Amino acid sequence: MPEFVVEFDRRMDAADERLDAPAYHRNFAPMLAVLQRLLRDRSGHVLEIGSGTGQHIVGFAKALPTLTWWPTDPNPKHLKSMEGWRGHSGMANVAPPFALDVLDPEARLDGEGRPPEALAAIISMNVIHIAPWPVCEGIMRIAGLHLVNGGLLGLYGPFKQGGEHTAPSNAAFDESLRRENPHWGVRDLEAVEELAIACGLHLSEVVEMPANNLTLVFGRDG
Repeated sequence: MPEFVVEFDRRMDAADERLDAPAYHRNFAPMLAVLQRLLRDRSGHVLEIGSGTGQHIVGFAKALPTLTWWPTDPNPKHLKSMEGWRGHSGMANVAPPFALDVLDPEARLDGEGRPPEALAAIISMNVIHIAPWPVCEGIMRIAGLHLVNGGLLGLYGPFKQGGEHTAPSNAAFDESLRRENPHWGVRDLEAVEELAIACGLHLSEVVEMPANNLTLVFGRDG
């Protein structure tokens, strides 16, 4: 059973159990700008790993209607919130959420209630630094197995570069994470890239984001 490291306590509507994440209001617009540039001419299916409240994915689905968006999370409370936001949005291109534990080496995406074909893209925001390293390994494994040739994986969050933090605030954040759990922490970009290469992916772009965050964009090799 995965350890749930993030809980969202503010409830938008008790009837449908929608939750609100402060991070959504900070980073939705800059992340959407990246996705619109990368995905606006694509069709197919996009998987979000660690969808949290579900707010991001319904917004992405509204802005990029040629794609079908699949929210996932291992936390039952988050799955209820995702379904609430999905119903509230009325977006037909948001699929029902499902539980996905990337720590499970047998976790796969085939079967009922899963994407019916290989994925155009996978996104994961604010996940790998508040999770043990095997979560990053699991995300890369799934991307290597389930992206179409030329498909994209986007990871958003803080990263170290060349073994160094990019800002004092990131160093302080890393220290606080490791105090809470020694298996968490801001990841080295180069270590993430090395893992991606082992799974048949390549780092195609590093996008600077607000508040000293980055979006790493990986492509699946043909």
